[in-house]
This record gives sequence, C-alpha cells and structure tokens, in this order.
Amino acid sequence: MSRLSITYLIIILLAVPSLLIGQDNKGNSKSKKNKEEVVVVSGLNKEQELCRVIGSGFAVPTVNYEPVTPPKFWKKGTLTELGFSQVSLSNWAAGGSGSVALNAYLNAHINYAKGNLFWENRGQFTYGFVQSFEDGYRKSSDKMVLDSKFGYRAIDKFYFSAVFNFTSQFSPGFKYSSDGTATMVSKFFAPAYFTLGLGIDYKPGKGKVFSLNIAPLTGSAVVVTDSLLRKKYGNAPDEKVRYELGAQVKANLSYQPFKNCKITSVLTLFSDYLNNPQNVQIKWDFRTDFKINKFLSTSLKTNLIYDDNIKIADKDGNMAARVQFQEMLSLSFSYTFGEFVK
Repeated sequence: MSRLSITYLIIILLAVPSLLIGQDNKGNSKSKKNKEEVVVVSGLNKEQELCRVIGSGFAVPTVNYEPVTPPKFWKKGTLTELGFSQVSLSNWAAGGSGSVALNAYLNAHINYAKGNLFWENRGQFTYGFVQSFEDGYRKSSDKMVLDSKFGYRAIDKFYFSAVFNFTSQFSPGFKYSSDGTATMVSKFFAPAYFTLGLGIDYKPGKGKVFSLNIAPLTGSAVVVTDSLLRKKYGNAPDEKVRYELGAQVKANLSYQPFKNCKITSVLTLFSDYLNNPQNVQIKWDFRTDFKINKFLSTSLKTNLIYDDNIKIADKDGNMAARVQFQEMLSLSFSYTFGEFVK
C-alpha cells in the first residue's frame, strides 16, 4: 500500500466520529446540499473541509504569557532633610537672644552594577545658618562632597578600584572674636580638595554594609584661591595649588541595629609620601539617624578632622595643627526619592 493511500485511510478513520455527529436522530446523513453550502461558505474544497472538521474536534491550547522584567543595572535615590527652629523673647528675665535657624541636607546617589563591574557615585550637600536678632547672620554648617568609585572584580570579594573625592564649601566662613569681630577663614574653593586613588576595594557582602579601600597610589591637590588664606591651609603665599602624593585607606560602614535606626561611618586616612609621611591626615564622618515617621527624623552628625597642614590659633593666638570637631543634633522634615533607603 502506498504512502498516499495510508494517509487517506488515517484521515477517513479520524473523520468517522465527526461524520456521526453530523447525522440526525434517525441515523441519516445531512443533505448533500447543506454540505455543499458549507463548502461554498467556507471557501474550502472537500479535502480542506475534511481537515477543518477533524481539527475542530481538538481543543486549542492556551498559552499563558508572563512578561519578563529586564534587569536593572542603574540604581538612584535622593534623601532631603530640612530642619528649622525659631526663638522669640519678650521681657525675658533670664536673658537671651531671639534667633531663626535653618539647616538643609541633600544626599543623592546613582550607582551602576553589572557582572564584575561597579560604579558608585554620591553627592552630599549641607548648609545651615543662625540668624540672631542681636549678633546677625552666622553660618553654622557648610559642606559639599562628591564621591565616585569605579571597580572591577579581581578575585572573589576584591576589586581593582579607582576612587575620586572632591570637598569644598559654598560660601565664606568666619571666626568671631569675643568682641564680635569677624575674620574670614574659608570661602568657595579656599580650600578645595581633589583626591584620586588607585588600589584595591574589599566588599565582604552584597548588602554593602562594609567596604574597605586601600589605595597605595593616591594623588591629592589642595586648592586655595584666596592668597590671604593659603598659609592657614599649608600652601605657600604664591601657591594656589599644592600637590600631594601618598597612600590612602578609606573604610565605609553602614549598619542598621534596628528597624528605625541607621548608623553610617566613613573614616579616611592619608599619608603624604612627599611631606612628613608619619603625620597621618584623619577625616572621620559619623552619622546616626532615627526615623520617627514617614516625614520626621532626628539625626546626630559628627565630623572629626586632623590635618598637620591646617593651622588653627588658640585663645592666645598661637598657630598649630589641632583636632577639629563638629557636632550637630537636629530634628528634620525628611523625604526620599527613588531607591534611597533611610
């Protein structure tokens, strides 16, 4: 029997149930006229119509399509905080001075991670002032910091890395004597610090709770645009930019001891190969945040700096390197955008 004959036989056998369904209650087939009408209406020949009838006896499978979410390599977020306080006194026997205080903080990041490569970028901006009705306007905090870190996995949890940092302030800062005399001690780009370090970055966990960067080849530039302030920050009177070459160690810790509390600590150590390498420069930023509700939070921030090149006068006017320390406790309105986690 030929292959064509076998094919026709299979089609006929499969068509028998459908043909029986097409009979009336008396066992008689439908009229030839009706079949011809079906063929005419459908536009199919007899063989094609037979295949259609056979196929109609099988259920059409349903395909459940689930959209695939493409991977996200970029993550970005912003934290904004605004703290405000006001004091007004009238016939106050204990004395005092009325004042208005405002403190603003912005922390924004945009990070990229794909495979063995990562690129982290962060900008932090702080500005605050106190407007006293007796002493006038005085700046309480002023800082701009830009950080960028690029890394490529070397082995396991170690990455070849390049770390960049820029630090300066927005507006002039003054030191006030007991008689209220103001002396300018800083301004925009006086000083400004640029640092670029090449080395190894260690990331023990995916949660970015802790990271340690060791950069044995680190270049730094100290910019002081105002000639009257250069000596204070270690530059020569005619030296607008002072260059440093040394080694840097930077440790970052982000820890959440319980749900509404977060601790952040950044410690930076730098030794200048070219000028007194034993005098290690220290910068330590510490911050604790307590989330009260969706919009209110309280924070404690401290900044510690020791730099042998920065000379600070004591009460007798003696200039020397000293430990600088700043502490700020604030209650602020806070709001986040994007994927920033408080």
